[in-house]
Amino acid sequence: MKVSHIVVIAALAVASLGVVACGSSDSETTASTTATTMSDETIAAVASGNADLSTLVAALTAGDLVTTLEGAGPYTVFAPTDAAFADIQSTVDTLLEPGNKTDLQQVLTYHVVPGTYTAADLKDGQKLMTVEGQELTVSVKDGVVKVNDATVEAADVNASNGVVHVINKVLVPPAN
Repeated sequence: MKVSHIVVIAALAVASLGVVACGSSDSETTASTTATTMSDETIAAVASGNADLSTLVAALTAGDLVTTLEGAGPYTVFAPTDAAFADIQSTVDTLLEPGNKTDLQQVLTYHVVPGTYTAADLKDGQKLMTVEGQELTVSVKDGVVKVNDATVEAADVNASNGVVHVINKVLVPPAN
C-alpha cells in the first residue's frame, strides 16, 4: 500500500513535468534538432514556471529534489502524463506528507536516469540505470518506444540540464 502511494506522488510530479515539457516544445521534433535547441531553464525551473505544475513543484519540494533537478545533470526524465494519474489525488496527498519522504523520493528518482538519452539514443533491449538504483528496460517496435510498459508519447523535450520524454504510465520500481 505504501509503495502505491509513492508511485502516485511520483507520477503526479513527473507527469506535471511532462505536461510542461510538452507545452514548451514540439513533440514531433527530431532528436538531432532538439539536441541543438536547448532551453535556458533547468528541469526544475521549467516545472516551477508553469502554474499547471504545482503538484510537481510540491512533490519535488517535499522530496528535497528541487536542488538535484536544478543541478548540472545531465538527466533524462521519463515523465508520465496527467492521464496516467488523474484519479489518485488522495494518494498524492498522502505521499506529500513529510513522513512519506523516502517513498516519494524512491518513486520520483525511478523516473530519472543520469545522462542525456535522446529518442535516437534509445535502443530495443537497452537497460538504463535510474537514479533510484534499479533498471528500466527500453523496447522499440515499429517506431514505438517503450520504457518498461510505458509508451513514449513525446520525446526530446530539452532543458538546460537534460531531456524529458513524456510517457503514458507511471513507472513503478520493482519490489526489492
